[in-house]
Amino acid sequence: MLYILQTNHLTKTIDHKDLVQNVNIHVKKGEIYGFLGPNGAGKTTVMKMITNIWKPTEGRIELFGEILTPTSYEVLKRMGSIIEFPTFYDHLSGKENLRLHCEYMGYYSPNSVEDALSMLELTEAGDKPIKNYSLGMKQRLGIARAILHKPELLVLDEPTNGLDPVGMKQLRELFKMLCTEYGITIILSSHILYEVESIADTIGIIN
Repeated sequence: MLYILQTNHLTKTIDHKDLVQNVNIHVKKGEIYGFLGPNGAGKTTVMKMITNIWKPTEGRIELFGEILTPTSYEVLKRMGSIIEFPTFYDHLSGKENLRLHCEYMGYYSPNSVEDALSMLELTEAGDKPIKNYSLGMKQRLGIARAILHKPELLVLDEPTNGLDPVGMKQLRELFKMLCTEYGITIILSSHILYEVESIADTIGIIN
């Protein structure tokens, strides 16, 4: 299987307005794919269709060699994602939020939460309530939540939005580590060229 993700002439129309039109993406297994475009170009729309939140008006999506349908539950289990900004229960700790997510999704294991927190360097922060987290910590916790079930594909929509340069650099290094050490294929969107250029193996552009 050459491509872990493919879209063919992907189009989304709402109220007779094309949000995106004829988008073709080809993501190879084991790479970081940068999905680049200005704000308002439709990056989030495409990400929502890839993750089955929205149904395409036209075109098709192939994940792991299978055409994505509204009932592609087994295929979607192989994917983790952050679409727009991750949200949590502020009064709960990071660890409690992750456990709650695992129980809801039905894939909780004793070590999954601890492993994810460790991987994202959030072990010490895991017992603190979310209301005390910085923006960067919330972004990292969102990624921890997305990789709890050890996905093969990670879909990240503008993951560095709102971060300072240090936070952006930390996340870039994290993405490289997830790809090289854990074999996770990543597609991430951004409107910042240098951010994508610095880590992506392949770049796709949407206008």
